[in-house]
Amino acid sequence: MTATHHLRLRDPAIETIAEKLLAGERLDREDGLLAATTDDLVGVGRLANLVRERLHGDTTYYNINRHLNPTNVCVASCKLCAFYVPWREKDEGWTYTVDQAVEIAARDVDETVSELHIVGGLHPKLLVDYYEDLFRCLKRRFPWIHIKALTMVELDFIAKASRLTLEDLIARLRDAGLDSCPGGGAEIFAERVRDQICDHKTDGARWLETARTVHAAGIKSNCTMLYGHVETAEDRVDHLFALRGLQDETGGFQCLIPLAFHPDNTALDHLPPTGGRLDLQTLAVSRLVLDNVPHLKAYWIMLGEKIAQIALHFGANDLDGTIFDERITHAAGGTAGTGMARRRLERLITEARRIPVLRDTLYRPINDTSVVA
Repeated sequence: MTATHHLRLRDPAIETIAEKLLAGERLDREDGLLAATTDDLVGVGRLANLVRERLHGDTTYYNINRHLNPTNVCVASCKLCAFYVPWREKDEGWTYTVDQAVEIAARDVDETVSELHIVGGLHPKLLVDYYEDLFRCLKRRFPWIHIKALTMVELDFIAKASRLTLEDLIARLRDAGLDSCPGGGAEIFAERVRDQICDHKTDGARWLETARTVHAAGIKSNCTMLYGHVETAEDRVDHLFALRGLQDETGGFQCLIPLAFHPDNTALDHLPPTGGRLDLQTLAVSRLVLDNVPHLKAYWIMLGEKIAQIALHFGANDLDGTIFDERITHAAGGTAGTGMARRRLERLITEARRIPVLRDTLYRPINDTSVVA
């Protein structure tokens, strides 16, 4: 009887992956590609669950957060996006003044909300001064709030538009109240893929360089991978290894969020949406390859509640948060709702036989036993 017998793997080929995991060895690209292409979905899930439980046991994190999108006007015209309004049609979109943005945030922020997630379009008139003012005003209004804002793509764009170095931009925004950065805009790093889905956006190498600069400034970030469009399994695996390489260097990534592509209302709406198999296998492979990124998120707003629950046994240990006023996924046909009560999030986790833990953005548990409706 082999050491991997208890894992009940149907595909003998992935037993080599299991042996490496049991021995505490890293997977290589060949292992990652095998895990991404095997027909043994349950087996790969068991391997990812093994890693997940080594790292986190049954703990599953969630937070109480709100989204704020200061503008949907954008000079890029990414085929993957249903959220943006082109700059030439800017009157059809929205662009909030700082005061308007603060008042919109105030509709949903109370003392239970620990995080504001702020992303938007690449607006050529919203430069460093705007974001400095916005962050300072939000901190004055909500001094307890953690500002998680601006993807690597936005930072790169704002720095260039403001005629600043990335280092100077990040230092100014940090001083104004930026606490951490989300991981969006990474999409898939392969140039062939980006040429098809986001050819006007920061390229993969620049995304990684911007993340390196953010981490060097002492600011943590997340990272993402958008899957289920024109990429291949090889592209996904290469993307994960690029993230792993940077994490080896900086240690600045807190969490990976695999993002399921929603094609509705985009220029790629001829593509089918992702299925549960691809969702779960992508999450599992992400957990297996990214051995140095502590957390893996099952983003329920894109996956839906049921797949997100199952994902908690396919490597994921975080469901994100309550996410009120999310607009980007919903513009692309997302149907998972515009927000979720804390009670419901906790129920999803406990139904999956996991233990819910309320966290802040930096994954520190919040000792709050109250239940918010």
